[in-house]
Amino acid sequence: MIERIPSTPPIINPIEKDYSRPLWSVVIPVYNCISYVESTLRSVLNQDLGIDKMEITVVDDCSTDGDVEELVNRIGKGRVTYFKQSVNVGQFRNFETCINISRGHYIHILHGDDEILNGFYIEIESLFDEFPDIGAAFSNFQYINSTGETIWSNKKLTENKGILQNWLVTIAENQRLQFCCNVVKRSTYEKLGSFYGLECVEDWLMWVRIAANFQVAYSPEILASYRVFDNNVTGVNLISGKFFRNSLLCIELFRDYLPIDVREKTIRTAYKNLAENYSRLSHRIYHELDNTKAAFKNSINCLKLKPNFITINFALLLLLKIIFNYKGLKKLTTLKNVNKN
Repeated sequence: MIERIPSTPPIINPIEKDYSRPLWSVVIPVYNCISYVESTLRSVLNQDLGIDKMEITVVDDCSTDGDVEELVNRIGKGRVTYFKQSVNVGQFRNFETCINISRGHYIHILHGDDEILNGFYIEIESLFDEFPDIGAAFSNFQYINSTGETIWSNKKLTENKGILQNWLVTIAENQRLQFCCNVVKRSTYEKLGSFYGLECVEDWLMWVRIAANFQVAYSPEILASYRVFDNNVTGVNLISGKFFRNSLLCIELFRDYLPIDVREKTIRTAYKNLAENYSRLSHRIYHELDNTKAAFKNSINCLKLKPNFITINFALLLLLKIIFNYKGLKKLTTLKNVNKN
């Protein structure tokens, strides 16, 4: 039986050199998110670069919440290919399938509940054109809720687009991007393999692996939307604490990819950032996900990991909110200026 969570990077097979290939592969992994798939597809189709230049494929991991194939055929009108797994294989193997069936030089894995904004593909392509040796390129992004409203925008990494300097240390210290905004060359996946290791943070580990082997380019334009809501994978794993636990384990795996002269300092900073970011997220769990117990437990875990001014301050503030049963207005308590990770 194949491991649902690979312990080593799954192999991505190269494409034969004489195979006619599009420049772009947009692959949309789907599992029980049918309410959002139409919006995701339309955000891509609105920027369709043409059948000769771009292939668009929905990869369904045996969804049970509706007829995904009918939706794809109705919205895509023959432009979008539908692929369904024979059995539910889990997100890691579904990502592996997404990459292996793709024939484009640039692979964009866009989850079935996320979206891109107008100009995404043109902007990212310009980065690959300007910097042909990079392994991946991404834009800035925003967080949206279940209804598509912007919750907050991710902080810019730089003011101008270009190759990111010291990116390996930067991404290892703090998760800075999401699938929706990132495009990876197929040749990069062929060299490094697919996603593996730990649930919830498999993308963070992948971005570190890429940064350890390739330069990465970036655009500060907000051109992608990452959706967060209480019953998606992000919300569930925040409440269960899996995000926090697996992030701790993931940081330890970074040791294999960091230069020895910056390794220990980077790891310490990563733990500090994790504690501070998640101490802020405790308030989001309390307000938006409406789970007092999970919020308090998360806050305590952050204090144990790194007891400093920020984690103590947010823990005390959360305790006061709990004592006085203060909920406030959800829109005002979203912590718009806080990075999710």
